Amino acid sequence: MDIAILNIKGEDTGRKAALNDEVFKIEPNDHAIYLDVKQYLANQRQGTHKSKERAEISGSTRKVKKQKGTGTARMGSVKSPLLRGGGTVFGPKPRDYSFKLNKKVKVLARKSALAYKIQDENIVVLEDFKLDTPKTKVYLEMIKSLALNGKKTLMVIPEVDKNIILSGRNIPKVKIALATDINTYDVLNADKLILCEGSIVKIENILN
Repeated sequence: MDIAILNIKGEDTGRKAALNDEVFKIEPNDHAIYLDVKQYLANQRQGTHKSKERAEISGSTRKVKKQKGTGTARMGSVKSPLLRGGGTVFGPKPRDYSFKLNKKVKVLARKSALAYKIQDENIVVLEDFKLDTPKTKVYLEMIKSLALNGKKTLMVIPEVDKNIILSGRNIPKVKIALATDINTYDVLNADKLILCEGSIVKIENILN
């Protein structure tokens, strides 16, 4: 499949990028996408949540009231979960939410996400470019030229370029990632996927 290559001014360069059908034109697998996104979000969780149980509460161990003769239910400790300020029953404890996912499933999920972007015509191919200095204004002008104002964009660059990363990192709804680091969640979460020309080969090599 061929797709037009644009420059940073949004103009057609007259060249086309050939996208590998085995990566960008497969039949999307929704379950693979679900599993990969679930793992990605699970891995983002710190898992440091904690509430105190009955044994961990600071307080007197004196019996609250006598056992019999009050006409109400018996009551032992002020640490009881039934009382305000008492312990929590079966409260959250620190835990690791991450889980294993087979590499082939992750690859299938990323291919499926890219296939959905192609189907919806939400992929823009940009010729490789360099910035002399970090300039947010230049990046904003590029987004405006590509008619992507106000849209969530994920730009995929072939290699680390500090000037590009620093130019776009403070702009709302803009994310920049390396071709080797793209994941299913970020691809699907973006309204438009901007692929720098050099990143296409790297993506295809990783996913093929």
